[in-house]
Amino acid sequence: MTTSDAIRHDWTLKEVRELLDMPFNDLVFRAQQAHRQWFDPNEVQVSTLLSIKTGACPEDCMYCPQSGHYNTGLEKEKLMQVEKVLEQAKAAKETGATRFCMGAAWRSPTKKDLPHVLEMIRGVKDMGLETCMTLGMLTEDQAGELAEAGLDYYNHNLDTSERYYNQIITTRTYQDRLDTLENVRNAGMKVCCGGIMGMGEDEDDRAGLLLQLANLPDHPESVPINMLIKIPGTPLEDVEDLDPFQFVRTIAVARILMPKSHVRLSAGREEMNDQMQALCFMAGANSIFYGDQLLTTENPQAEQDRALFRRLGIVPEPLATDRSDEDEVDELTRRMEQERQSALFYDAANA
Repeated sequence: MTTSDAIRHDWTLKEVRELLDMPFNDLVFRAQQAHRQWFDPNEVQVSTLLSIKTGACPEDCMYCPQSGHYNTGLEKEKLMQVEKVLEQAKAAKETGATRFCMGAAWRSPTKKDLPHVLEMIRGVKDMGLETCMTLGMLTEDQAGELAEAGLDYYNHNLDTSERYYNQIITTRTYQDRLDTLENVRNAGMKVCCGGIMGMGEDEDDRAGLLLQLANLPDHPESVPINMLIKIPGTPLEDVEDLDPFQFVRTIAVARILMPKSHVRLSAGREEMNDQMQALCFMAGANSIFYGDQLLTTENPQAEQDRALFRRLGIVPEPLATDRSDEDEVDELTRRMEQERQSALFYDAANA
């Protein structure tokens, strides 16, 4: 092991499995080393997620309460009015969010709805927030329109490994998802892509998902790692719980494989106590969804998050545009010193 893991896109399944199987303390230590090379270990990027169109999705994702295939009691809603979305974005900014994510339960955007979506993007951008959307599959032309409107990030998760994928979704293929990611990247937008743990997959599947993400031509700028929320009425409502330490291991390996990416502690946080969340931050998670609601499931309230941040000495990560050139030089110098200290610590520990 070295103190500086190179950025790679040629990982093997054997290597990823070996990382997942490391002694827990060694794995978290290595993830912390990777994390500190690229990020302030005490900053977490804060996003707010709003469902702009809820329910009646034609896809059959077995974890999702928004699927029209399952009776989960979710109330269907039409696409929100632009003004209401902008009100929510303003409120999110006032509570500390720097990125505003908007999700619609679609297979893909329709020609009728896309102009309203583009207006939302422009309005949120005008507030000084980063913009992110998840709208299902995108064609090249749709990706181009979103990019032209100023969309910063597009979220499109792979969910699980290619091997296990058809056990979770049958209405779109794994290649469909990869094609959308390629269209997003080619349009010049940043990619937000991760998966869901605890859907009955095995360790090879968790390794396979991480391998797929890490071996993309460019690593996703954001990698959401979700814990399954078991929703009554969905086919996965009775699946066996995932060992929390396996979840933390997944966070740590994602950090090592994709050291420059934001690794987001995403859905499932409401099931985690403060100690588990702290372990996830220690393992390299540095992004969260913040506020009262995560699409259609509960999320820890903003004040609880602020209280946890205070206890851990964590502060919200500022937007890059908030920093002057002088600040950037200071930050680079500080990180170089951290890396030097880390190297000294490692050398001393192995003397």
